[in-house]
Amino acid sequence: MKVLFVSSANSTNLDIAPFIKSQGESLKTLGIDVQYFKIEGKGISGYLKAALSLRKHLKKYPVDIIHAHYTLSGWSAVLSFTRHPIVLSLMGTDVYGQFIDVNKIKLSSRYLTFLTYLIQPFVRSIICKSDNIEKYVYYKSKSHVIPNGILLNKIKYYESGFKPELGLEAGEKHVLFLGNTKSIRKNVQLVKDALNHIDSEDVTLVTPYPESHDRVVKYLNSIDVLVVPSLMEGSPNLVKEAMACNCPVVATNVGDIVWLFGNEPGYYLTTFDPEDVAEKIKLALRFYEIHGRTNGRRRIIELGLDANTIAKRLFSVYQAILQ
Repeated sequence: MKVLFVSSANSTNLDIAPFIKSQGESLKTLGIDVQYFKIEGKGISGYLKAALSLRKHLKKYPVDIIHAHYTLSGWSAVLSFTRHPIVLSLMGTDVYGQFIDVNKIKLSSRYLTFLTYLIQPFVRSIICKSDNIEKYVYYKSKSHVIPNGILLNKIKYYESGFKPELGLEAGEKHVLFLGNTKSIRKNVQLVKDALNHIDSEDVTLVTPYPESHDRVVKYLNSIDVLVVPSLMEGSPNLVKEAMACNCPVVATNVGDIVWLFGNEPGYYLTTFDPEDVAEKIKLALRFYEIHGRTNGRRRIIELGLDANTIAKRLFSVYQAILQ
């Protein structure tokens, strides 16, 4: 079976996004021949040009299935007028639009939601990363809720951590924000406001973005608590990776985070109120002080969110299409 992954490379220095690449690599372990087609142009013209390039690519390198990631990449696949069946993965921003405040979406990004509705008759199957995303799918017979999996063989728990290597001072309590501080959606200001309500001089905010994935894993194994204050998420890989490293997490109730956390100790949901975030950070720091690490890795395995299990679920979707 040959599958072509189609995705934009505009936001990742013209490379495939790591979470898409890891999904492709996990499918390869099942014997699937996964190839990649990168969309490098921006805007409507960029995606239209990509459709023409994709049509030429498919004539030269035929495949069995096209798997497009994000709605706009899906449109490039649809407008290539290929006869290959198309699987579309909906990620989050392509469904919701761009959040600029709590429950406030940028008006000019509403077209993304419209295009997500419009594309559904033209694709064979739709992969939703969370139940929240599936609410926007009206072709329920095509829909499958399959979150991204994580590579547990690469994302490991290291009991000793890496504080000296990362320059983290011993004796300090480290709160990690691991998103783009310039992104409105990632909402770093909420963490900063929350820390103003914590009367402790030994609490330090760490914001190392951007970092290599290997360094991300080291941070998740070394800090006291990860804070994810996002205005919107689909099924955030960072939260899963933190849990796989047994790292305490404080997060806003977005995407499928409430499902990920379940009732696992050391994981705290918060509102967008800075005082509430501060209280949850205090609880997480206290948890770390008493218990150390969590049992998040066990929770991830119980939920079937390892990359191999997710790959098998995707493989089943592909098989059903070809049959």
